[in-house]
Amino acid sequence: MVTITEIESEDEFEKEPLVAEASEPPTSASESVDPPSDQDATGFQKYQEMWDPLTWGAMILAVLMAMVIVRLSTPTVMKPKLWNSEELAKYNGSDPKLPILLGIMGSVFDVSKGRNHYGPEGSYSHFSGRDASRAFVSGNFTGDGLSDSLEGLSALQVKSIMDWHKFFENSTKYIYVGKLVGRFYDESGLPTKEFVRATRLASRGERLVKEQKEDESRFPSCNSRWNPQQGGEVWCTTGYPRIAERISDGLYKGAVETRCACFEEDVMNKRKGLREYDGCPPLSQRCQSAPPQA
Repeated sequence: MVTITEIESEDEFEKEPLVAEASEPPTSASESVDPPSDQDATGFQKYQEMWDPLTWGAMILAVLMAMVIVRLSTPTVMKPKLWNSEELAKYNGSDPKLPILLGIMGSVFDVSKGRNHYGPEGSYSHFSGRDASRAFVSGNFTGDGLSDSLEGLSALQVKSIMDWHKFFENSTKYIYVGKLVGRFYDESGLPTKEFVRATRLASRGERLVKEQKEDESRFPSCNSRWNPQQGGEVWCTTGYPRIAERISDGLYKGAVETRCACFEEDVMNKRKGLREYDGCPPLSQRCQSAPPQA
């Protein structure tokens, strides 16, 4: 028990802490706690709306619809398979719902991204829905020309077809979708003897291209110009113009390719197959290659 004599002064008494004063509940209605502000109410309302089942349902539905749209807008990539000619013919671009496919050397590629070229109105539409390997070098886009037969083609021509095959194979635009059963692949998807023969011809063509480049480096091509009034003219800065046969494999039965090349006098008698231009002196550095147009 604290007595009056133990309190030294009134000031000291007033300095005693008033504990628990702020934590005591109101003793009357006039001392009630203030209601929450509008800002607090709005925040609570947003919290409730965020967890509202209808809101969550709508969000989930929107996400699912977005996934469906993305799925439908993304083109389906075909898995590589074995094709037959009748099946491949359906993918020639005439049906806008189907991809556009073409074959070359027995490989089938999806060229749908090049619809402007390979579609019905495209300049390469004749390649779609078939393997027209031969037409890639023959330039015959009608009838029998649209064939996969390589019969009678030179090693250089077969190499050129193989170069086209590599173009499609290495393209990031076109997609490999399988093999065509027939001339180049059997029913098990294995290469046929015709495919092996074609690859050997293409390898020979590679060697010929190398030899031709070496020959052109040693005996450079002639300078040339042409106009209707004066006709054609060829000339050499060093050496004399001659019509030279291009290096070939010797097995090709078609027309021999030629070029105008410049030869020094001491070499002309050693090189076989050289021909002079009609009416041109043997040691003239300029020759007329074609008459003027009438």
